[in-house]
Amino acid sequence: MPMFLRTDKELDDALTKLAEIEGVSRQEVVRRAVLERLQVVAHDSRVEDASVRVITRWRDVLDRLGNS
Repeated sequence: MPMFLRTDKELDDALTKLAEIEGVSRQEVVRRAVLERLQVVAHDSRVEDASVRVITRWRDVLDRLGNS
């Protein structure tokens, strides 16, 4: 599925340099960046969800500890 990406000079230079350093295509640099970002965002979301569940479950204990 084709996709066109508009870049400015700064991004174009960075893509070219990173592709050369890593020995991959510019397309692969973008692909990896998107997939890595998705992992980070998904992880952050899971941590936030878990935090809400823990805080909800233990709110009374946390409140008592905070008032000690």
